[in-house]
Amino acid sequence: MSRARVSLRSVPVAPGARLLGWGSSQPDRVVTNDDLAKRVETTDQWVRERVGIVSRRIADENTLLVDMAADAGSKAIADAGVSPSDVDTVLVATCTMPNQIPNAAAQVAHRIGVDAPGAFDLNAACAGFCYGIGVASDLIRAGSARTVLVIGAEKLSDWLDWDDRSTCIIFADGAGAAVVGAAETEQDIGVGPLVWGSAGDLSDAIRIIQPSNGIHQEGQTVFRWATTKIAPIALRAIEEAGLQPEDVDVFVPHQANLRIVEAVAKRLRKAGARADMRVAQDIVYSGNTSSASIPLAVDHMRSAGEISRGDVLLLVGFGAGLSYAGQVVVCP
Repeated sequence: MSRARVSLRSVPVAPGARLLGWGSSQPDRVVTNDDLAKRVETTDQWVRERVGIVSRRIADENTLLVDMAADAGSKAIADAGVSPSDVDTVLVATCTMPNQIPNAAAQVAHRIGVDAPGAFDLNAACAGFCYGIGVASDLIRAGSARTVLVIGAEKLSDWLDWDDRSTCIIFADGAGAAVVGAAETEQDIGVGPLVWGSAGDLSDAIRIIQPSNGIHQEGQTVFRWATTKIAPIALRAIEEAGLQPEDVDVFVPHQANLRIVEAVAKRLRKAGARADMRVAQDIVYSGNTSSASIPLAVDHMRSAGEISRGDVLLLVGFGAGLSYAGQVVVCP
């Protein structure tokens, strides 16, 4: 006897997603290039010329990744004008948790006071925040979530060989977050389609090596790849959002290297982006914070009055994997 076909109930679906608020957190300790020169063979001038960094923030041993993530997440929730009880999903993009289990997201949600959310971590390294915003947007459009807290958080200082001058000068600690909510109408949509991908044939370019348990990076390989591949990805994200390069007010790429940031911005302007397009340069005083770098840069630019409500932001993350992702968003 055949069984009657069942019909499952569907949940209401939002037309899209929008950003509601931002927040960030950094350690108090500032480490300058001169400080690092006391340990490794380098100079302030050498670091500035090579990667554009003047100083970075490094957490002490008692400050956990989840501490910074919770602080950034709490600030984003407050900025969004919602309460922790409104958040139903917490997503933490990170590649530097000290242990794989337990995940960061559930711990962070508990610290913030978000009760019983869907909670998971996402590891796409420096592209992680853009991956997270894309996943949050899709969850909302599918009806699986209504309000998602997306956090990029890294404590890279735990994964550095402090005697390797090629990496210890670059990476730093911090967290940045955004609250993503449902758009009520198509006119309210503030998160564009995600353009993403990977180049697994270059996966060895950034990796953890033994016995130091430190990050190793093939700097020239990454530099050549980023300066040739990222601009086309950014332009695709603009096109997928139904916009033109001249519509972008602020370009916020992953803060990997100031020379990469400037090279990609130059290519975007050649493709039609405005001369007055603002470009994030948070790496100068924050260093490379991997998945945290984009939300940190946005929040710092907002605080400085360089980003205003309604501005069109182009976000592009790229890094270990090699993974990349980008989308256009509207600042709340």
